[in-house]
Amino acid sequence: MVLPCLEHGGYSVQEQVHVGDRPSGKRHVVDVVAGKDDRQWLVSLKWQQSNGTAEQKIPYEVICLVDCLQRHGDRFAGAFLVLGGSGWTLRDYYVGGGLHDAIHDAGRVEILGLEDFVGKANQGTL
Repeated sequence: MVLPCLEHGGYSVQEQVHVGDRPSGKRHVVDVVAGKDDRQWLVSLKWQQSNGTAEQKIPYEVICLVDCLQRHGDRFAGAFLVLGGSGWTLRDYYVGGGLHDAIHDAGRVEILGLEDFVGKANQGTL
């Protein structure tokens, strides 16, 4: 669903892009790099159908995206973490900026629900 919406909004898309290493030293592969007008955005997609561990991985994903932006600030205009599915108990906390006080520069990563991201992508307003 995300890729056609990005393309409709005028973005080029690259899937499963190696963007460097995570703070742990392991490879950091983002789901999508979206490009438009000589700018690129990192897009990480997370799905949670029922309560589970994906929710606990969100803070680390934010840390990794912030780290990538800090290392490659000239390459990427920003980053999105997209939460899909109905199983998120902390969706409002994450989408509402709850990690901003806990993680330095977390505000550089925009956390959105799937529907909101699709709207931005379709309209070409990342």
